[in-house]
Amino acid sequence: MRRILPLLGAAAAVLALPAQAADGKAVYTQTCQTCHASGVANAPKLGDKAAWGPRIATGSDALLASVMQGKNAMPPKGGNAKLTDDEIKAAIEYMVGQSK
Repeated sequence: MRRILPLLGAAAAVLALPAQAADGKAVYTQTCQTCHASGVANAPKLGDKAAWGPRIATGSDALLASVMQGKNAMPPKGGNAKLTDDEIKAAIEYMVGQSK
């Protein structure tokens, strides 16, 4: 029992850590840049204010819906079904921030 108690304490400490925020730039690099860096299939390029302006104007909910459902040649979740909603939101925020 004495050997188990320290392990339980360590496990409790790990579980008490706050969840890390999703890294939008990392998600972009791992998934989104495949198309958005070069404009494959008319994907708006990162930083292209003219291409992103109308999309940004639709609001974050519309952008999220586009990514979740897919749009034009982009498959749902940008082709990465493992992405969480928070990771997708972070990637959108990153891309919008780079394209204003």
